[in-house]
Parts: sequence; C-alpha cells; structure tokens
Amino acid sequence: MTIRVLIADDHAIVRSGLGMLINAQEDMEVIGYAADGKEACEKAWEVRPDVVLMDLSMPPGENGLTATARLKETAPDIQVLVLTMHDDEEYLFRVLQAGAAGYILKSAPDLDLITAIRSVNQGMAYLYPSATKSLIEEFLQMVKNGEEQAKYDILTDREKEVLVLIAKGFSNKEIAEQLTVSVKTVESHKAHIMEKLHLRTRPDLVRYAIKKGWLDFE
Repeated sequence: MTIRVLIADDHAIVRSGLGMLINAQEDMEVIGYAADGKEACEKAWEVRPDVVLMDLSMPPGENGLTATARLKETAPDIQVLVLTMHDDEEYLFRVLQAGAAGYILKSAPDLDLITAIRSVNQGMAYLYPSATKSLIEEFLQMVKNGEEQAKYDILTDREKEVLVLIAKGFSNKEIAEQLTVSVKTVESHKAHIMEKLHLRTRPDLVRYAIKKGWLDFE
C-alpha cells in the first residue's frame, strides 16, 4: 500500500525538495502541503494522510508542536513525524509529549528520513540515536530516584510480555499468535496496561518502552 504523506513546512523550497524526495519512492505519495500548523491540521482533516511530516518551527502561524498536539487529539490514527533543526533533548521531550511518533533532524541523510516515514507509518517509533540515548538516560535517572519501578511492578508478567511486543510494532493479531491467545485477550491486556500506566495510545506505549530501554534504534 502507498504511504500517503502531508508535508508541513513554512519554506516553499523545503516543501518542494521534500516532495520530490518522497514522490520518488515507489511506496510513497505526497497528497498535500501546508505552510503552518493551522493549515497542516486543516489539510490533514481533509485529506486524511497516513503520515504528516511536521516542521517544528513555523512562524508566524501555529507552530508544529501545537499542531501536533491538536492533530493527535482529534485524529489519533494519523502519525506525525517531526522534522526539525533542533538537536536538543528539551525539544525531543516536548515533541513526544505532544504525541508525535517520530523525531528526525533536517540534517539527517535522505535515507534516514524515508526510513523514518516507513517506521511511523507501521506504528513504530523513530528517533535518531542521540535522542534514544537521552530518553534512556532520563529513565535511568528516574529509576535511581525510585520514580519508575513502582509503575512497572503493577503489571503482570503477561502484561509485560504484551507491552514489549506492542512496543516492537507487532499487531494485536501477531501478538495473539505469538502468545497463543485470542486477539480479544490481547486487547484486554492492552486496555489494562494503558489503565495501569495512565497511557492512552500505542505511541504512548512505545515511548514508555523506549524509556525502559527495551527498543534498539540503529
């Protein structure tokens, strides 16, 4: 299936260049462009892309961070991949809190961007290596402070198994086959996990697993 992409960036030349790169892929198609966050949300609601490639800084209109949060609240099925020049963990955490499934630098190679789009379209998280390191370091500090272990301990062994498989990108059906249970059972475990950890979406579970250091990013 073709991955339908919406590009949001306030620079026309950047939009054009990204469009040519993405349209050159056999499994991708750019279905729209936006110059600011407000327009990105409106276009996304209209054309329903699979992935929105969202620039973080888009003055003077609504910025990418605010737009990401609004879009994920109203259309959680649309994946947002943030594209930014900011190699700063402060921006990383704010982006993840807003609901983005991925975060990649504008300085990244073309191949990395294409890989990132495919990854988030499949329901997986994508972070550049130094970002993953920041998340793991934050988690280790939380463990040291005794903030995270209590949450993890409230999960049953089976719920921990399901959480790891969800975070690795497996569908409910695939998880059911691996654990030899019904899809309904997997869905029940997922609901209990989200309730116990106070999470709402699959990307939330992925981000939690990243903080636990369970996912490897190359």
